Amino acid sequence: MSSQLLRPNREADIWARLIRAQNCDPSSGAAQFLLSIGFEERDQKRMLELAERSEAGVLTIEEQAEFDSYLHIGNFLAVLQSKARLALKKNPRDPS
Repeated sequence: MSSQLLRPNREADIWARLIRAQNCDPSSGAAQFLLSIGFEERDQKRMLELAERSEAGVLTIEEQAEFDSYLHIGNFLAVLQSKARLALKKNPRDPS
């Protein structure tokens, strides 16, 4: 079971709902910026390490909280980037 199901991050959920609720699309510049955001290599390695420890059932409480944070931020970023991709698809030549 995903650790995210055990401890929802209400702040990330609220931010995601706020972004989804917007009726206007980001400018193409803003959309391209959002799509450029990604985790650094050291964060990717840490997430992999935490995922492996989670699957093995050996996460400490602190590691579980860290893993949850990565999951919440990753999901929030996915919502932002999805909205950005849709905006670029609708208006690929937006001059803003």
